[in-house]
Amino acid sequence: MENIAVWQGATLGGIVAWILLSSYLNVTRKLRSFLQPWVAHHVIAGTPLIFQIQKYQHWLFDALFSGLSCVVSVPFYTAFLPLLFWSGHGRLARQMTLLMAFCDYLGNTIKDMVSAPRPSSPPVRRITATKDEEDNALEYGLPSSHTLNTVCLSGYLLHYVLSYIQYEDVSMKFVGLALVCLFVSLIGFGRIYLGMHSLIDIIGGLGIGLVILAFWLTVHKHVDNFIVSGQNVTSFWAALSILLFFAYPTPELPTPSFEYHTAFNGVAFGIVSGIQQTYHQFHHEAVARIFTPQLTISNFVGRMLVGIPTILLVKFCSKALAKWILPVVSNTLGIPIKSTNYIPTLNGNGKKSDESKQSGYIQRLFFSQQGSFDVDTGIRFIQYAGLAWSVVDLVPSLFSHLSL
Repeated sequence: MENIAVWQGATLGGIVAWILLSSYLNVTRKLRSFLQPWVAHHVIAGTPLIFQIQKYQHWLFDALFSGLSCVVSVPFYTAFLPLLFWSGHGRLARQMTLLMAFCDYLGNTIKDMVSAPRPSSPPVRRITATKDEEDNALEYGLPSSHTLNTVCLSGYLLHYVLSYIQYEDVSMKFVGLALVCLFVSLIGFGRIYLGMHSLIDIIGGLGIGLVILAFWLTVHKHVDNFIVSGQNVTSFWAALSILLFFAYPTPELPTPSFEYHTAFNGVAFGIVSGIQQTYHQFHHEAVARIFTPQLTISNFVGRMLVGIPTILLVKFCSKALAKWILPVVSNTLGIPIKSTNYIPTLNGNGKKSDESKQSGYIQRLFFSQQGSFDVDTGIRFIQYAGLAWSVVDLVPSLFSHLSL
């Protein structure tokens, strides 16, 4: 118990020290002044390559690469991961969820720290087939999140599959690795073809993704053991989530990147707290898995029909509850509040305020320059934490009662 308290305290204390030190030394601005011109130069220098690739424009390529981008987007993973939990592969699901949150945080941190531009459009032809892609285009470029996430998640999935079925055949491992490399290459090439990224962004996403994957393969068992059987798990993760908000760098201009991180930060907290409470009931290694007599396809379809509407309802209710509770609590404690999006009456209008997204390290996101608490961050976090908790706690309880 003492050792656990020591490393948890050291971890949280280290993050606090970094927040204070980086704020005092203005680390973000110094790193940006060094990296941004270099990256921007390579973005401009890479524009002719984009023109060369886009010379082969065809509607089939548009559809193919737009579809692949949707398949590896954050909304896709948000929809896919619950199904993975309900299929009986809980260890894979929680590891991929936490890895996704880790990738999302680091990738968006680097994006907003460097604040490097995407390829200029026009003259580059940019294809945004979905609302999600339109929002992605508002983010900074380096690194390519699609490339980074694909490297990490497909690489970890390959590792899991080979470990799960215990393949010793070297040729099968080579085939698996070749398929992952092909998939990553298609995603990276597609991001350039769609005009969303330059070559430097893809290289950055690939390099950072490989580093994160190597790190995760080193620590994933320790992380999983801590989540399912550790002490102070929920309280530690809650403190970690809050500190990560403050540690996030301020971008040169407002972007949606932090909103994406807030959502997945909430998802990670909801998953961790839910698993901690229900692991021995619903998520241990002996649970029924899909394609077995204990969990047939028809039962899995039943799970989806029950589970998906339930988590959407919980998401809606969590958001509504947070929109009501957070302003009440803040006013009770005498904390000035504002909302950049969710509660227009707190701003006097429905427009987003740029100043709340441009504050310093310590005040970033939670407080505007006037010291007002931005309730949108808390609302978004609670909303997605509630959704994730329902995936691993509420919905499996319903499955148990319905014999699914």
